[in-house]
Amino acid sequence: MSEIRSEIRAVFDAAPAPERAGMLRLRALIHEVAAGLPQIGELQEVLRWGQPAYVTTKRAGASLRIGLPKAGGFALYTHCQTSLIADFATAFPNMDKVEGTRAIHFSDSAQVDPARHGMLIRSVLTYHL
Repeated sequence: MSEIRSEIRAVFDAAPAPERAGMLRLRALIHEVAAGLPQIGELQEVLRWGQPAYVTTKRAGASLRIGLPKAGGFALYTHCQTSLIADFATAFPNMDKVEGTRAIHFSDSAQVDPARHGMLIRSVLTYHL
């Protein structure tokens, strides 16, 4: 996994400790999944709307963002004009707190399931393939 650039590290560091742990767990999972997808090109970590965002250099997928929702906890966001979150929620009904077509919300880092959420991340990163 790559080093975190200082401006992105600052976003993680500003989060409360429990949320930061979950956000970093999601970051690690995103990098792990991307490492197994050579067809997407390099994974870039940038800031979008003040949140860590993950985009593919080959424009193979939609973007992913990690943030702190106003209601608390932490969340994994993707483009709201896709069916990615809806498809995920249909495949895994009532297993996650879903925010419409844009996010999965977490209250604890233990809720991040590498298998289930890894499938969502893979779907997002390969959305245009």
